[in-house]
Amino acid sequence: MTGDTFGHTRDGDPVHEMRIAGGRLSARILTYGAVVRDLRLAGHDSPLVLGFETLDHYLDHSLFFGAIVGRYANRITGGKFIIDGERYQADTNDNGNTLHGGSVGLHRRLWSLKEHGEDFVTLGISDLSGDMGFPGTLDISCTYRITPASALAVELTAQTDRATLCNLAHHSYFNLDDGGRGDILSHRMRIAAQAYLPVNERALPTGAVMPVEGTAFDFVLPRTIRHERDGFTDYDYNFCLASARQPMRQVAWVQGGRSGVEMEVWTTEPGLQLYAGQFPARTVPGLDGITYRSHAGLCLEPQIWPDAPNRPYFPQALLRPGEQYRQVSEYRFRAPEDI
Repeated sequence: MTGDTFGHTRDGDPVHEMRIAGGRLSARILTYGAVVRDLRLAGHDSPLVLGFETLDHYLDHSLFFGAIVGRYANRITGGKFIIDGERYQADTNDNGNTLHGGSVGLHRRLWSLKEHGEDFVTLGISDLSGDMGFPGTLDISCTYRITPASALAVELTAQTDRATLCNLAHHSYFNLDDGGRGDILSHRMRIAAQAYLPVNERALPTGAVMPVEGTAFDFVLPRTIRHERDGFTDYDYNFCLASARQPMRQVAWVQGGRSGVEMEVWTTEPGLQLYAGQFPARTVPGLDGITYRSHAGLCLEPQIWPDAPNRPYFPQALLRPGEQYRQVSEYRFRAPEDI
């Protein structure tokens, strides 16, 4: 089963789309970037994620919408890192730094379809040694599964033939109210983190690990994304959940400010990047003809902390031959009538 043809890349390669469903949830998955193109909850009138109706719009206008990013999610200062005494230089695609694996990271590549059932799809890709400057060939698998309890489960695994970095993340933009017609600033959120990473003017960690208490980063108790006291909205920060990968547990909760739809985030990862979607307005329509403006969706990306290769006291993303990288995350949804 190959799914429907969604479009063709600029090189003429076909991109396929697969539909999966379970409980009250359904999703459409692309082989381009392993993108979750659409996600719907029965009884809720709008899509839960931001996406596009044509492949060309993904090629030209997407900001990692729904993709798997890596091989190193988030930022590496100067794209520089050292493994076993050897220096490496990754592609610098973000103000002189590496972001989400470089300019042709996993989000801009074709994945192969491995398996597809009614409620799941498994995609795979080999990220070759030297691609974007990273050592070692990384064989990656991504399984999306819809559970009977209406959750989108994301399982990411990888193996390497040479010591390398591996830090993958799912990058959907969520809007639980109206699919992106309005903003997400009135969504209520809770994040189970006592600390966060301050950043400099280039969105790179300063190296400090700071408590959230008394700051705009305190989501320990539920509150709106727009900070009540100072109106802060432009989040693009890592929240420190743990010092290492752990058994899967709940790390965040979000509720649409108008719809009442709820989403829980569960993960094995030690970090959670909150990005509040402060991007320039898109110039083409998205799902349901919606034109996305700043703060149309929010990202909650489970991952290793940013710039960990240059911060030895952060949780590390080093993967060696014979080891397996495995991340499991779930986005669990409830409609108001289910609460």
